[in-house]
Amino acid sequence: METEHIKVKVWDLPTRIFHWGMVALMALLWWSAEVGEMQWHQIFAYSLLILIGFRLLWGLIGSDTARFSHFVHHPKVVFEYLKDVRAKGVSVVLGHNPMGGYMVIVLIAIISLQLITGLFATDDVFTEGPLYSYVSSDTASFLTWLHKMNFNLILALSAVHVLAVVVHAIKGDKLVGAMLSGYKRVPKVEYAKAESELVFKSQWLALIVLLIIAGVVFTYLMWPIVQVL
Repeated sequence: METEHIKVKVWDLPTRIFHWGMVALMALLWWSAEVGEMQWHQIFAYSLLILIGFRLLWGLIGSDTARFSHFVHHPKVVFEYLKDVRAKGVSVVLGHNPMGGYMVIVLIAIISLQLITGLFATDDVFTEGPLYSYVSSDTASFLTWLHKMNFNLILALSAVHVLAVVVHAIKGDKLVGAMLSGYKRVPKVEYAKAESELVFKSQWLALIVLLIIAGVVFTYLMWPIVQVL
């Protein structure tokens, strides 16, 4: 007999906006660096800084599936999950699976490193990060080099992430659709109770958090750039 499925809300709107906003900004950051539009590169970087800052706070106070405590598990749990995947195949999970949770943390960490190093970087022509003058020229050179090299790591991990999404889609766990709509189709018997236990925070709270972070970043980092565009 065919298993009955239901649509379950998994992702709130703020988390989905963060995800796709980050994808768009990473593409814009790559483009602006390639064509030498460094002022726009800084604008896009500070926009990404706003999103990352929001995601870190939302990971602490946000909806259940957005919270780090919901998807960051002990390594033993991850190994058990991988053993189950090998034995039974990919199963539908509400939110990030244990392995995916670690990928989220790694991606946020290396993108944060990219943003931090960019604050000290220079193109040795016209553009310098806002904190460039606070370090020695040797330190700035090293951080500029790290900023460039770290992007290659971001590309590699992004490729792994996309590959994992494709594999899950082939196995029936459609992650992209869920991150677009916020809903997943899951076995009714297994997840009917879990759906009622998930708590989603107010979108107004998310907007307030986002505006506070955006106000600080815009005032101290973006506004000087906007004035000369």
